[in-house]
Amino acid sequence: MSGYQVDDATVEEIETERATYEPITEATRRLADLCIRSQVDAASTARALEHLQAAIDVLSQDVAEGPYGLRHSRQGPTRPWGNAVVGVRNPVAPPLKVVHETDHVWSDFELSSAYEGPPSLVHGGVSALILDQLLGEAAAAAGSPGMTGTLTVRYRRGTPLGALRAEARVERTEGYKTFAVGQICDAEGVCVEAEGVFILPRWARSEQEQPERFE
Repeated sequence: MSGYQVDDATVEEIETERATYEPITEATRRLADLCIRSQVDAASTARALEHLQAAIDVLSQDVAEGPYGLRHSRQGPTRPWGNAVVGVRNPVAPPLKVVHETDHVWSDFELSSAYEGPPSLVHGGVSALILDQLLGEAAAAAGSPGMTGTLTVRYRRGTPLGALRAEARVERTEGYKTFAVGQICDAEGVCVEAEGVFILPRWARSEQEQPERFE
């Protein structure tokens, strides 16, 4: 499938890429929050825009074609670094650092004003986005990866911006289908719940049966 890449990047090369690009991604996340909340005057914003345009000009000097995709290294970790939830090179991503336990996955994270929907609350679509990712990671961690077939989200109450935790686990599997459940909580309890069905696509089934294609 297009976007899935297998390479020979070493652990050192992967860490060099992270060290090179992650700081500018983090700075851009901070910039997004400042764009929303800054109250500096017009002259200051004009000066900031000049600096931003200069940064755009530098970064535009060498740009890859298409999205980052999902990169599997034969020697190092997998890099989903363009992902909208966990991508360390994607300033749109919070990003979540997902911990894989034996029976579930979880992540402690913070959402800034860039993710606001109703005043002071997380946008419902952002909550769904995060739960989609966590449920999918739970399925993969359980050895039954797949793409989202259905996702049902229940909003128990408003999810406040700030410190949150997301958790997910697999309930059962049926052939190429994996059924997972999860939730987002704040300090007072559950805010959002979700359940989803994740289906291993046909192209992945054939590659799973022929692992030598990735060697």
